[in-house]
Amino acid sequence: MTSLTLPLKFDLKNVHFTDEQFYQLCINNPDLTLERDAQGALILMSPVGGESGNTELELGIDLGIWNRQTGLGKVFSSSTIFRLPGGGSRSPDAAWVELSRWQALTPEQRQQFPPIAPDFVLELRSRTDSLPPLQEKMWEYLNSGVRLGWLINPQDQQVEVYRQGQPPEVRSLPTTMSGEAVLPGFTLHIERFEP
Repeated sequence: MTSLTLPLKFDLKNVHFTDEQFYQLCINNPDLTLERDAQGALILMSPVGGESGNTELELGIDLGIWNRQTGLGKVFSSSTIFRLPGGGSRSPDAAWVELSRWQALTPEQRQQFPPIAPDFVLELRSRTDSLPPLQEKMWEYLNSGVRLGWLINPQDQQVEVYRQGQPPEVRSLPTTMSGEAVLPGFTLHIERFEP
């Protein structure tokens, strides 16, 4: 997906969205997919194509099935924006939050953009995505408290695994991923992608 980033902090006009203004901007423009990075830049995301959309949903289904079986947390789609403690407002392609952390939020916080970093995030690089902005997004997740992240990169036939306090681990496809201590018992086999 191609994205356009607009800086929103200007010395001349001092343009800056509060969390509530950003929420209203998103609600008032439901046809737009918007995010903010940790510096407050507005990011307009384009829709993904059929292959990426299908793969994204299939990965989310696998995560959801595991969660239904374990009941350990809540699973979220790419339509969910999280207000990260580091300042960004991001929507991973799939995310998971441990149940007690989710239940600690107020009902109003759960209804709007939850002010919490997921425990696990998954990002899928679509055909038109540039890799460096996705890698920056993964670091933003870690800096906000995400414990485990997978960046699936079909173009390079690999997965980058992001963990707290460690450099990313790059795995070639096919590979079997483990949810480690974050998603106990969750495994996902990822085949090579067709060109």
